[in-house]
Amino acid sequence: MYLDYYHLTEMPFDITPNPRFLFYSTKHREAYNHLMFGIRERRGFVQLTGEVGAGKTTLCRAMLEQLDGAEYATALILNPALSTSKLIKAIAMEFGLEVRGMDELEVLDSLNLFLLRLAEDGRDAVLIIDEAQDLSDEGLEQVRLLSNLELDNRKLIQIVLLGQPELRDKLNNPALRQLRQRITVRYHLKALTREEVQHYIRHRLKVSGANGCPRFTGPAFWRIQSYSQGVPRLVNALCDKALLAGFVNRREKIDYRTIGVAIRELEGDVGS
Repeated sequence: MYLDYYHLTEMPFDITPNPRFLFYSTKHREAYNHLMFGIRERRGFVQLTGEVGAGKTTLCRAMLEQLDGAEYATALILNPALSTSKLIKAIAMEFGLEVRGMDELEVLDSLNLFLLRLAEDGRDAVLIIDEAQDLSDEGLEQVRLLSNLELDNRKLIQIVLLGQPELRDKLNNPALRQLRQRITVRYHLKALTREEVQHYIRHRLKVSGANGCPRFTGPAFWRIQSYSQGVPRLVNALCDKALLAGFVNRREKIDYRTIGVAIRELEGDVGS
């Protein structure tokens, strides 16, 4: 509704994980570099954790865009809360294997042959599991067993675990110590600082075609940071509501009061 009013070409604060909008704060750049290092150096396991809405999935999408299909075959699991047999089948299907009707052993054999063929062709397999904190202990153990597929000089599959801080707690379970010991690349993605929130908002507006309008005031930035605590997804939700409020009231300047209106709408307190 507000795109034409602010002369924007697309929604600047959509919450979908679009890598074109990825803002590389210092910590997001470090997280991205950890992911790419772990994969390119064939470290086996990479772990990236962060609070809900910190930008892990967007980083994952950006990473996938950089993995050349001529060198890498990738599989992305978005919902890992599955039984071990269904998890293995889902992984195989994400790699493009036709495993319908096969039992677990047949799926594993098909997956192993696929990984060996990739290695013969000089390609690497990369498995990314998002929301990995939702994996059962049995699922995590099955993922560890997948990492046993290797040649004398290289791992046949690189595994990236993306998850909320609960993933770190889960991996501290003594029963999962073998898996924890194999994770050699770890990074925890922290929230944005107040200064980074300002740069983040301006970056997304610029990508959306903004040219000086809308303009957020200093007190507005302060209130956004105070409410969101630097979590990008909350920043997006709040700024989207603020632009809608600005459009309704025909304001090109988004100030402290407009952010307050947006906060009340997000909280469902529209009558206050």
